[in-house]
Formats: sequence, C-alpha cells, structure tokens
Amino acid sequence: MQHLAIMKKSWGLTPKILSGEKKIESRWYEKKHLPWNKIKAGETVFFKDSGEPVTIAAEVEKVLQFADLSPGKIRALLKEYGKDDGIGEKEIPFFWKRFKNKKYCLLIFLKNARQVEPFEINKKGFGLMSAWITVEDILILL
Repeated sequence: MQHLAIMKKSWGLTPKILSGEKKIESRWYEKKHLPWNKIKAGETVFFKDSGEPVTIAAEVEKVLQFADLSPGKIRALLKEYGKDDGIGEKEIPFFWKRFKNKKYCLLIFLKNARQVEPFEINKKGFGLMSAWITVEDILILL
C-alpha cells in the first residue's frame, strides 16, 4: 500500500521530514481512523502541506499503535517521542493541549525521506477534509 499524509502547513513539519529532524509522523485520534491497522514497514508515505502539491516521499521503518490513552500517557508519549516527531521541548505543551483528549495514537517511523518531483492529487471520493489517504498506488490520485 501507499499512503498520502496531508500536513497542516502552519505547523511547518514537512521541511523537518526532509532535513531528518522529523523521523516520526504521529497521528492522534479520538476514534480509529486511517491509517490505523492499515500501514506497515516497507510501505511508502507521500507528504504534502495542505493546499500544496505532494513533494516528499519516505519509507515506513516501523509503526507503533497506542490505544486507551489518557492525558498522562499522552504527555509521556510526547516526552519520549516528541523530538523525533519534530516537536521541540518548548512546543510540547502546545501539542499536549491539542492531543490530551485523544484516545489513539500512531507513531510512524520514517526512513529514506526524499524530495519528489511535485505533483497534484485528486482527493475526490476521499472527502475534502481527509488528512490521510491509503491506496494501492498513489498514481490513481493524479
């Protein structure tokens, strides 16, 4: 499978993927959403900032899934994995406030991040607000 991760542009995380500062892509949910149980090592994740074309691809090294989260567990996850998720120590309180009531977390460990020739995608049929799309082949989104 191949995956498309749509990033919040204002958080400025995509440049950190390319620089290697961000080695983990995390997804935090109140209910299970893609890519929960749908992503595994060896697959490819393409990244784009919202409103921009796809510009980055990375390989999935491993995936960790956490359920039944509490604010304390979320704080511990941010403390342990935040740096590799591209979150500076001073930014942890901001992200903790955003995620403190989430019940599920995916940590997707990335490797071999690289810039790709920019391309636009068509999210028709996936929902305009989709932040993650899983497909057999990314080319079907062109």
